[in-house]
Amino acid sequence: MSPATAEQPFILPIRVERAMIDAQGHVSNVAFLDWMNQAAIAHSAAVGFEAATYRAIGAMFVVRRHEIDYVLPAFEGEDLLCRTWCELMRNATALRRHEIVRAADGATLARGVNTWAFVRIDTGRPTRIPSDVVKAFTGADGA
Repeated sequence: MSPATAEQPFILPIRVERAMIDAQGHVSNVAFLDWMNQAAIAHSAAVGFEAATYRAIGAMFVVRRHEIDYVLPAFEGEDLLCRTWCELMRNATALRRHEIVRAADGATLARGVNTWAFVRIDTGRPTRIPSDVVKAFTGADGA
């Protein structure tokens, strides 16, 4: 798989289920965050970095910050697309962008950016993102 970009993002299809609906009758904000996390994990696996791969190299990404702008509500039965790509990977930090759109009309429902830290599994301390990881996600050499 070639690296995802804003122009050609990794896409996770989503079907809004009843359990995702909150007391206001639309999708809970927590569901949007969960979809973004699911998309990040699926994208990582698609470029060859699953949990076992991270364990083998002794380091993994952990979230440091989530920012989400909610634009429009989503409702039960709708089909959505969670688009994601890595915008930046430098030293031990990665920025991942997300956009959730309604499949039927392409309307943007939410936009997000997550800041991730690459940390050693044994210590939890930040460590430089290896060049093969950077290349898998961005196509660029080095971190």
